[in-house]
Amino acid sequence: MRSRTTWTAAAVLAAGGVLSAVLLTRTDSSQAADQTEPLSTAKVTQQTLKDTESADGELGYGTTSTLVGRRAGTVTGLPESGQLFHRGQTLYSVDNAGVSLMYGALPAYRRLSVDSEGADVLQLEQNLAALGYDGFTVDDEYTANTAEAVEEWQEDRGLPETGAVELGQVVFAAGPVRVDSVSARVGAPAGPGQTVLTYTGTRKAVTVRLEAADLRLAKKGAAVSVSLPDDSVVPGKVEKVSTVIVPAASPDKEPTTELEVIVAIDNQKALAAYPTAAVDVTFVASERRNVLTVPVAALLALSEGGFGVEVSDSGGSRYVPVKTGLFAGGRVEISGGGIKAGDSVGVPK
Repeated sequence: MRSRTTWTAAAVLAAGGVLSAVLLTRTDSSQAADQTEPLSTAKVTQQTLKDTESADGELGYGTTSTLVGRRAGTVTGLPESGQLFHRGQTLYSVDNAGVSLMYGALPAYRRLSVDSEGADVLQLEQNLAALGYDGFTVDDEYTANTAEAVEEWQEDRGLPETGAVELGQVVFAAGPVRVDSVSARVGAPAGPGQTVLTYTGTRKAVTVRLEAADLRLAKKGAAVSVSLPDDSVVPGKVEKVSTVIVPAASPDKEPTTELEVIVAIDNQKALAAYPTAAVDVTFVASERRNVLTVPVAALLALSEGGFGVEVSDSGGSRYVPVKTGLFAGGRVEISGGGIKAGDSVGVPK
């Protein structure tokens, strides 16, 4: 019979598939062959093993962006907090001229007119076409035909019909926006660089702060699960991961680095009852599909080194050496000859 060493009251820690164990008491079976240990049995299962970690999250509307003015004048119109805006609508007004929302990733940074070329021209023309204006080619060149379409748009918006888009007439955002807060005041002077309002997207999302060491959890596109206050669970997906520098709390402390993770949730109806809420987000740190697993307590430290399990069947019991893999949920991935799904292995009572 193979010599083995068993343990009791062992503290088992697993990280990245590596096992470390603190043996509080040891019994060498080769020196105590007459002693029999009362054992229960558990089945070897073939399953998908997931190592999960949970973190606190806040249900809201995701990342907040700041809109700063680009035109000098007097603020004549402002939205209300919580108000939603879509492409082509007026976000706010300066000197009674509306600033329109359009969609795009590139912020407005210059005046656009005939002979302008670039990605911002393409972005503008895509929006004009989406709003129903035509007669021009959607490309990166601002032509006379583009200027005619802009004049039509300006007429519809009550703007001077110049055929050129002045810096500050348009704000580009990734999509529809929700006003989060308003900083400006109607009647107050406006100037370039002054904060007018902050905004978010219109879909609810979950924001999670993680330590920088937890980057392995925050992979863009990774599936997560979100537990709501009513104990229901909805699926989510990591949409954005950003690095955030947290200022030191006192002069004798160092700034720290955290990860801000935005989790998108498709099932918006499930979130309708919660304007904001504290939630739990479960990340999958590692996953192993269709592997053999046993309870961690079934592992035996063999005297010749390594680990094994005691397999019991109608013919008695035998000790089978195994290699360990992922640890998760009280079970461990094992591999090696002489063991298969459905076998019974010994575990301490």
